[in-house]
Amino acid sequence: MNTLECIRIALQSLWANRLRSFLTTLGVVIAVACLIAVVTFVNGINGFVAEKLFNLGADVFIVNKQPNIITNPDDFLEGQKRKSLTYEDYEAVADACTKCLYVGSDAIHFLGKVKYSEQSSSDTFVRGVTPNMAFIHDIEMESGRGINDGDLQNNSAVVVIGHDIRENLMGGTDPLGREIRVDGKIYRVIGAAVPRGKTLGQSMDNWVMIPETTWFTQYGEHNAMVRIWGKAYGMGAPLEDAIDQTRVILRARRHDRPGQPDSFAAETNENFMSIWASISNSFFAVMVAVASISLVVGGIVIMNMMLVSVTERTREIGIRKALGARRDDVLKQFLIESVMLSLAGGFFGVLLGILIARTVTYEIGMPSAVTLWAVLAALILAGSVGVFFGVYPARKAAMLDPIAALRFEL
Repeated sequence: MNTLECIRIALQSLWANRLRSFLTTLGVVIAVACLIAVVTFVNGINGFVAEKLFNLGADVFIVNKQPNIITNPDDFLEGQKRKSLTYEDYEAVADACTKCLYVGSDAIHFLGKVKYSEQSSSDTFVRGVTPNMAFIHDIEMESGRGINDGDLQNNSAVVVIGHDIRENLMGGTDPLGREIRVDGKIYRVIGAAVPRGKTLGQSMDNWVMIPETTWFTQYGEHNAMVRIWGKAYGMGAPLEDAIDQTRVILRARRHDRPGQPDSFAAETNENFMSIWASISNSFFAVMVAVASISLVVGGIVIMNMMLVSVTERTREIGIRKALGARRDDVLKQFLIESVMLSLAGGFFGVLLGILIARTVTYEIGMPSAVTLWAVLAALILAGSVGVFFGVYPARKAAMLDPIAALRFEL
């Protein structure tokens, strides 16, 4: 009996017992769906995290008094004791950092109330920024202009708005020249940014930007945690040179003693990505463990169903052997049936996993990316389960005595 004939018979047998086949493969379906969904999310987020979640390009670095992501309580307490960066620190870096293409600063996000006419939003990010922040964050203007040096020097009451403010508060009308209130203070709209969409279900367009000096005037410089942003002339060595030069400038200004660690933290895209990689790898390992348990359970169910199938088809096996079928032929037939059963579960698991990923992406905006290697790996894994757990039932069928098999009665 050739392999194609074995596959045809296996498919006929599975189709003849559709409900039993479906229930048998359910464990494999769930396990493969979990793996595909997790791999799809991890692949999608890996390419998305640095660009949009952390707002850092590969040639950008950020300086703060403490790291943005802290995993150790002692590091948090140590960071809290440090002196905050100031606007004067930014000016010193902007003047002296020759290795930096752009240097910018912002006052850390401040949730405020924005009002236009009778419409208002109470959860809008209010950021005080310097002009170069638009270049560092690659913010594009849909209309109008960004914050400039004149706005900064004159403490101008001007504002650049995100797409949500334009659509939800201003009805999609041309916002330029109109006045809005930000925490009670009137600002004139000078620009509207190109929409950026959602990240993990949260809008990236619900913000307003005002000159940083104006931010200090309204909210108080003592309430601000100034951050310094730098964009190097390139990745790799140019980025390291820009960071080193910035560190020298800030250590001198903050009187950090030789041999002592920095009283601030300089971080890059690589720092954030390494932290994310650690988190995603841990999450992936947990999901692989859960999926492995499901695969084992699914494999045991497949083995039991194949044993039942061997018992039900004992007379058929006896007839085949009486007509000249060899042990290898019977072994191959039942082993292929087990593999086809497992592969069917893997196929539907892949479809279910992709459907879950796409649904979550559509509902909350979590990025996902389906890769061919993940699909092939899932199918190979499912097929391997069929082989491993199908060997025993197939061997049992192959070893049946043809005379005893012909006499067998259910």
